Amino acid sequence: MTILFVLITASSFVAVIFLIAFIWSVKTGQFDDSYTPSVRALFDDDTIPENPSPEIKESSNNENE
Repeated sequence: MTILFVLITASSFVAVIFLIAFIWSVKTGQFDDSYTPSVRALFDDDTIPENPSPEIKESSNNENE
């Protein structure tokens, strides 16, 4: 039974260390993305899909009738 208390205490200690490390990394900007906004204009988002979904086919067929 004593080993359970030791393991729970040890795992709680490790969890607190990871929580502190995560909060520190967020506050220091480790997860800030400074690259993607600068190249977002280069991404081509206006491509036409080769296989349109069935919903698009049905709506285009109903408009022609």
